[in-house]
Amino acid sequence: MKHLITVLLVTLFSFNCQNTVNAQAPDAVKETFQNLYPGENDPDWEKDSNGNYESHFKIDGIKYRADFSPDGKWIETETSIDKDDLPEAIKEVIKSKYNDEEITEIEKVEHHSKGLFYDVEFKKKGKNMDVEFRSNGEII
Repeated sequence: MKHLITVLLVTLFSFNCQNTVNAQAPDAVKETFQNLYPGENDPDWEKDSNGNYESHFKIDGIKYRADFSPDGKWIETETSIDKDDLPEAIKEVIKSKYNDEEITEIEKVEHHSKGLFYDVEFKKKGKNMDVEFRSNGEII
């Protein structure tokens, strides 16, 4: 019985250590984050498959995700929005070009090189398809 408890404790400790490692971001990343989001002191950090750091946090009850390179450069910030919150020009393009497609997710994205755009994910024939739009309805 003692052996079983020891194995369980070691397993739980190892699991928690792995999450802690993934949850830590380099100082350069944390510094850039604080400069962009002063006063936000408790983001949840994850490391993505590209080696970038993702912060998950809320401002005024709205969930955000901001991505940073390991050297602290900001990549993008995104938040999920409702279809009703899309600019009218985008709604018109969706109605004319993608009306038969089911929308599965919409994100408002602020990107370091692309600027502001909207990422709309459609479900098409069982697969997801992302379409990026500028505010004026232009497809990127």
